[in-house]
Amino acid sequence: MRDKPSGDRASQGPEALAPGTIPGPLPHNLKMRNIKLTLAYDGTDFSGWQVQPGRLTIQGLLASAIGRLTGENVLPQGSGRTDAGVHALAQVATFATCSPIPVENLAKALNDTLPGAVRVLDAEDTGLEFHARKSASAKTYEYRIHRAATCSPFLARYVWHYPFPLDEVAMTEAAGVVEGEHDFTSFAAVDPERAAGEEGTEQRRSNVRRIDSSTWRRRGDEFVYVVRGSGFLHHMVRNLVGTLILVGKGTIDRNGLQQILAARSRSAAGATAPASGLFLMNVEY
Repeated sequence: MRDKPSGDRASQGPEALAPGTIPGPLPHNLKMRNIKLTLAYDGTDFSGWQVQPGRLTIQGLLASAIGRLTGENVLPQGSGRTDAGVHALAQVATFATCSPIPVENLAKALNDTLPGAVRVLDAEDTGLEFHARKSASAKTYEYRIHRAATCSPFLARYVWHYPFPLDEVAMTEAAGVVEGEHDFTSFAAVDPERAAGEEGTEQRRSNVRRIDSSTWRRRGDEFVYVVRGSGFLHHMVRNLVGTLILVGKGTIDRNGLQQILAARSRSAAGATAPASGLFLMNVEY
């Protein structure tokens, strides 16, 4: 199954009303509902969450599936835009609808329509004021590094295979440096869409975020980075992992990581870790 090309109404402009409505006045017998979906997906073969003309995306597939079921033009809003190749165990999306389909039937019907790599785990009616992204208070991500000499082909899509020497103790001790509220410019990739939206403005959007916990843990052959925070910048978790790898290699130490954080310069930090190891684990409201 492929996304429809740029002519797909789900990817169009002003008439595609987010989080999703039908145009014009509502018939008297219809009531607007706000549906909250919890989704899991294998992001390997997708160009990320957000609709992109001519590309296979989670949002595009979901919008098309909802449209086929309800006959409405919707653009479901996610809690965040996961990048190409990134996975989710509990992404949250919301959309408005006038369809009377019960939520339990809606979840089943969507799963019958969507490809197996995308599953609706739960669907529920929620208040009209609830928004998957704007209402979120915290998110948790995991990044999984496979440390064994050989990585099973059945795991390769879901880890970064890194069998080379690393000082895991040093990485664990350094991870806490980023806890608290900081300007994370050093760990933020340039987001073309965001930058385009800021042209002509006098003040850039803030890169300040709050990280509640930043830890590493061993799980069998995997060395797993778990980070929870108020929100995350474009590529932020992958850039944190790529920089913490430098700690593990002995290129920098804990103080070096503090200096990188304070520099507020992307060029000061490490390379971006591969998308395959990153999972959106949970969204809190």
